[in-house]
Amino acid sequence: MQIEVKDVQGNPVNNLRRLGYSFQRHEGDEMSFVRPMAAAGYPRFHMYVKMNGMDMLINIHLDVKKETYGENTRHHGEYGNDGALKEEVRRLKALLE
Repeated sequence: MQIEVKDVQGNPVNNLRRLGYSFQRHEGDEMSFVRPMAAAGYPRFHMYVKMNGMDMLINIHLDVKKETYGENTRHHGEYGNDGALKEEVRRLKALLE
């Protein structure tokens, strides 16, 4: 799910921290953030953020559980616009825009 926030005021990292997200790392020109929904760390909201001038482009999904590795690497994420992800996107838009 993608969100575009126009004319971001202040530091994007600090803005997202105030909303409960923890900075993970830089990956190229994107920053990675997570917000766990449980003490165990999963499920969690996971977003990649890219700045385009003063606009913030957010690509967010819900990691249901930790990825599995082995012969078949699987990412257990939800990308659709429903359930908890839909509510989180609504919350972010209301607080960031």
